[in-house]
Amino acid sequence: MKILVSGSTGLVGSALVPSLSTAGHEVARLVRAPGAGSAISWDPARGVLDRASLEGFDAIVHLAGESIASGRWSAVKKTRIHDSRVTSTALLAGAIAGLSRPPGVFLCASAIGFYGDRGDAILTEDSPSGRDFLSRVCRAWEAASEPAAQKGVRVVRHRFGMILSPAGGGLAKMLPPFRLGAGGRLGSGRQFISWIAIDDVLGALEHALTAGALAGPVNTVSPQPVTNDEFTRTLGRVLHRPTIAAMPAFAARLVFGEMADALLLSSQRVEPRRLLASGYRFRYPVLEPALRHLLDRRAG
Repeated sequence: MKILVSGSTGLVGSALVPSLSTAGHEVARLVRAPGAGSAISWDPARGVLDRASLEGFDAIVHLAGESIASGRWSAVKKTRIHDSRVTSTALLAGAIAGLSRPPGVFLCASAIGFYGDRGDAILTEDSPSGRDFLSRVCRAWEAASEPAAQKGVRVVRHRFGMILSPAGGGLAKMLPPFRLGAGGRLGSGRQFISWIAIDDVLGALEHALTAGALAGPVNTVSPQPVTNDEFTRTLGRVLHRPTIAAMPAFAARLVFGEMADALLLSSQRVEPRRLLASGYRFRYPVLEPALRHLLDRRAG
């Protein structure tokens, strides 16, 4: 397949591009800097994209977006989080809708932040959205891809959970304090974490490229979510470190502001029903084997 990938330097994109290339696909990157080689340049903030450059691709994978986990959520930061997702998706989907030869599939990133803080309720793709900032962003983000779907393109909106990779994201931020024995649960520890190993992120995306019945929102998470307390104890066990340095909720809010409630203290117990029903088989469905694989540590 001939595949175009945005966000190719991010946590997922930097792993996906070589994985697709190794599998024999022809991969081009959609980049904000002037394009070189097979790269195509665009500027979503200015609405700049050469629509003709998108002709002939079999698939487009859209992963670009401002990091939500770096820096406090000032008004400016929240605007960047929203616009980097919604504006770029709207520009790309609109361009796809105007193609004479549109791609067969458009994979677009979203997030389980769509659901908001839902306690221990089991969440599927049919569950309603929440009402907080991230929920509003995710609703607008997914809606922005609709022009491509109306064109007849199969659109898959991957609602990613916490992506586990030592190369970046939440796990990479946790490793230094945990390795020093300064890790611990956050808040009550009862909040659910719906996680997924980077290997299964790549596997799910590559599966979605050819799974013709898969469309719409798809929870891209492990089938076995865990509580924050269980995650903490498991990571400590894998690293052979104590996990007694708990951070109370008020302290998390003091340090991280609004982001604490949205990312660290909220609870989302999400099931990947559509992904499983489409035939995808997880490589690492259970947390401890996933962490041991990612951190290259064996039991015992």
